[in-house]
Amino acid sequence: MAKKPTPKAEPKVEEKEPVTGLALLREPFEPHQISKLPKPTKRQTEDLKAAQNRKDFSLGIKCDVCGAWHHKDVIHLDYVGHAALTDRLLDCDQLWNWEPVAVDEKGAPLLDRNGGMWIRLTVCGVTRLGYGDAPGKNGGNAVKEVIGDSLRNAAMRFGAALDLWHKGDLHGLDDEPPEENGNGNGNQDNRQQDDRQQDNQPPQDPPEVKLAEKLLGAIKSAENFAMADSIKNDPNYRRDVERLTKMNEKTGAHVIATMESRMKELEFDGDGA
Repeated sequence: MAKKPTPKAEPKVEEKEPVTGLALLREPFEPHQISKLPKPTKRQTEDLKAAQNRKDFSLGIKCDVCGAWHHKDVIHLDYVGHAALTDRLLDCDQLWNWEPVAVDEKGAPLLDRNGGMWIRLTVCGVTRLGYGDAPGKNGGNAVKEVIGDSLRNAAMRFGAALDLWHKGDLHGLDDEPPEENGNGNGNQDNRQQDDRQQDNQPPQDPPEVKLAEKLLGAIKSAENFAMADSIKNDPNYRRDVERLTKMNEKTGAHVIATMESRMKELEFDGDGA
């Protein structure tokens, strides 16, 4: 009697641990979550405006990619919008929060002299700074754009959409040429970047961001009144506060107010006795 063939065992598929928390912010966004942003150069904007003033509309197009009217040679950059980023933040931490670094006398977020806003973004108990603005815009839509831009900038400090901010392959070899995408512009067409990158200059944060982070971190580290008082009267701390105030008066004032508030809190708790 013929033996029945032994059925082959199905290979076990190892289930990957679900990515959660801050690690989830580093995960790539799905293609449907990535939008296209037209990024004209200063020259393109000026040429288009001059042509329109002459009633010449040959330089502009109604774009099939983004739906906007812009110079016909504008490149498009990939970016993650406010809604997609908010969805990711909620997946990471239902209690995530952001707050402005400085507020006015009514408690509303305070903009700096450039119309930008510094924020603190807190996710899974970790807080990092971010900065956003809306150049050339005003009104309610500008306010919303400032908030969205600030959130994207702060979330990038956690690694969110970092590949879209970076010009080129973030983890590739330095001597590898950029991949061509069909129009001769390589990877730069698909990277989120500012005007300085288009001029082949590396992007830089405003100089006050690291200084503000350093000072706020020192204040937060004070465990008692005596330690806070020591930090406040340290010559290096005082010098850095003075430097920050010269860079951005409102941010400097916020750091000073934060220190005063921290000292009062510690004194009230009895740590200064």
